[in-house]
Amino acid sequence: MFTDDQLLPISALQHLIFCARQCALIHVERLWAENHLTVQGRHLHDKAHEGKSETIDGVRIARGLWLKSNRLGITGQADVVEFHPENLIVPVEYKRGKPKKDDSDRLQLCAQALCLEDMRNATIEFGNLFYGARKRRTEVKFDAELRETTLESIDQFRQMMNHRITPSATRASKCDKCSLVELCMPDALRFKNGARAWNDRQFEVIKVMKAPESDPYETS
Repeated sequence: MFTDDQLLPISALQHLIFCARQCALIHVERLWAENHLTVQGRHLHDKAHEGKSETIDGVRIARGLWLKSNRLGITGQADVVEFHPENLIVPVEYKRGKPKKDDSDRLQLCAQALCLEDMRNATIEFGNLFYGARKRRTEVKFDAELRETTLESIDQFRQMMNHRITPSATRASKCDKCSLVELCMPDALRFKNGARAWNDRQFEVIKVMKAPESDPYETS
């Protein structure tokens, strides 16, 4: 069991899956920068949190609900949690854009469900991701594989925090959308590789220049 001051943010798991270096810059080195994408995402979350909890057609809708699991050592704020009859609980997370190719959003939602299971002594089978670009929900089933991946990611993030690890930068296409690109400086690695490659080529030229020439009069 973890104490409250040892709880790690659920939102960091989404950062970890997207980019481990981004995750470390935010949560280990405490760096942050905004761009238009982060602003859009923040506004969408704020809108999801607006208003008081209410009951519609027998479904209790809680907004901005704080979650935690001392067993897993995580905490965070759910955008919406629906409490249906017969102890059916459905977490709903709001995201800008559309479904991602990686599992970052699904994993974050699963972590919320694991917290709710501990808090309510319940089993949660699925949740929903609402994407702003599509204007509709995408159902996420919390199967054994996703649960195991979520637990592994929680452990990976805790190791990163405990050992204060910041991975080195690697340039990828997703860097262009990252608000931390100027702080991360992934292009610096490209120049480093370029210099190393240039030096290697020069050494190869020197080796060729120093290699002994064959005797034109030598016969086999």
